[in-house]
Amino acid sequence: MIVRKMEEKDLEAVSAICLASFIQSVAAILSEEGVSTFSKIAAADSFCERMQGDNLMLVAEIDENVEGVIELEEGRHVAMLFIRPERQKSGIGRKLLLSVLSHAKVETVTVSASLSSVTAYEKYGFECSGEVGESAGLVYQPMEFKLNKAMHATSA
Repeated sequence: MIVRKMEEKDLEAVSAICLASFIQSVAAILSEEGVSTFSKIAAADSFCERMQGDNLMLVAEIDENVEGVIELEEGRHVAMLFIRPERQKSGIGRKLLLSVLSHAKVETVTVSASLSSVTAYEKYGFECSGEVGESAGLVYQPMEFKLNKAMHATSA
């Protein structure tokens, strides 16, 4: 498995992975508004727009197939972390997270975790950091990960 920066050629695959994983794990507990909001955020053209900004997007690739994606917003917030449903729980998410954390610009990285992904983030070392919230129909648990100073110093 290799982890590399996302390229324009990956947009359709990344969008499909995010939507498939979302539909399998998250959509059933959300309102129509939440599903619609996520569908817009995960669309290939939305990823393309965010690629032009300050967001770091990495993909995990196995045998030239994109199997997962992570997006770090402004060096401080995990905005997306999705793995192809049939490849989940195989270490891809951990590898993507470790790769992106080395690019963090702050000592505490945050995520607004879907309720179904809280356990996975806890396994990665994130801790809940507030009450469950909702934005545009998306229900989330604020979480944070404190980088140790040694790790942060090596990435600065």
